[in-house]
Amino acid sequence: MLYELHEMQHACFAPFRLMAHAAAGFYGHPGSPLSYTPISRAIAAGSDLLLRTTQRYDKPGFNLGQTTQDGVMVELVEEVVLDLPFCQLLHFSKPAMTNPGPAVLIAAPLSGHYATLLRDTVRSFVQDHDVYVTDWKDAKTVPLTEGDFHFDDYVRYVRQFLSVLQGTAHVVSVCQPTVPVLVAIALMAADQDPAAPRSMIMMGGPIDTRCNPTTVNAFATEHTHDWFAENVIYHVPSKYPGYARRVYPGFLQHAGFVAMNPGRHIDSHRDYFYHLIQGDGESVNSHRAFYDEYNAVMDLPADYYLETIQRVFQQHQLPRGVMQSCGQLVRPAMIRNTALMTVEGELDDISGNGQTQAAHDLCTGIPADRHAHLTAREVGHYGIFSGRRFREIIYPQLRAFVARFD
Repeated sequence: MLYELHEMQHACFAPFRLMAHAAAGFYGHPGSPLSYTPISRAIAAGSDLLLRTTQRYDKPGFNLGQTTQDGVMVELVEEVVLDLPFCQLLHFSKPAMTNPGPAVLIAAPLSGHYATLLRDTVRSFVQDHDVYVTDWKDAKTVPLTEGDFHFDDYVRYVRQFLSVLQGTAHVVSVCQPTVPVLVAIALMAADQDPAAPRSMIMMGGPIDTRCNPTTVNAFATEHTHDWFAENVIYHVPSKYPGYARRVYPGFLQHAGFVAMNPGRHIDSHRDYFYHLIQGDGESVNSHRAFYDEYNAVMDLPADYYLETIQRVFQQHQLPRGVMQSCGQLVRPAMIRNTALMTVEGELDDISGNGQTQAAHDLCTGIPADRHAHLTAREVGHYGIFSGRRFREIIYPQLRAFVARFD
């Protein structure tokens, strides 16, 4: 019922958005003499703010038309290599390059935002590598005829994507997918799968959430599996292709994101209002770019969400050595030929320090000289994979690690 109420609320705001759109144009258009008075600028700014806080945000594009490799400007072509019901494998190919660089599979989170949240990560890696990205689909757009999607399905998808790259790849997993990626690689090692990657880089992920638990971890453990199933899982309304599919709605995840730092978002929108009045175009564009991405959310398949909460955050199956996936016991110690690097942010308030580094204690079969760890100082969760510190401090070390084992 909550999903239907959310849709109804959005529909009820339609007249106000129309009025705000008209007011923003009338009082804010540079051709209108009214746009140059203080009161008109305030009305236009308020109307713009109302539009942005009530509109729907579509899936953003990566918009990476070109990159620079070895000092040469290179055109990028975004192509779908493999299209599965819940995810497609994107490839940023470089048709003009005979040697596009080592193959890197970037495993994007299936946790509410689109893969474009990793745009900065992709933009950095594509300069030196042949980049592939897991581009997850919004569950409300996937018809029921495609079946359900479970935690083990994520693991199977990772293995399918790696099989496309035929053992030449390096895997970079960011946040939530560190667990299913490690599971997939452990199963590949046990099966002696020749498509196993040469290295794996795990960034800010919940390998062992018993280490320095955060408020996110506490919330997961303070509520039972049944509580999550009864309070955050809903059926997709009839207007969408995935009608009747059980999902964890994106709008709930977005509300959770905002609730973690409400003051910061209030201050950001207040500043945006004043920047509009002052005509500070650079600050306005920066705000819009951030929130165009931050506010674009997707629904998650219910089974995958609930199983992740239970197996990763409540039962800690992987670090306890009891996780079963795809009919097999998961044994990370079986991994021997895939190098491992972990990355954490000193100020990460989502995946606490030590949670990702715990992967090294599980992967005891990897020789000591093939392990590496980086704690990025004065970096929060999002700073691990985007922003200036990522580009200038973290990425160069990731690039060196990949080159070392390519």
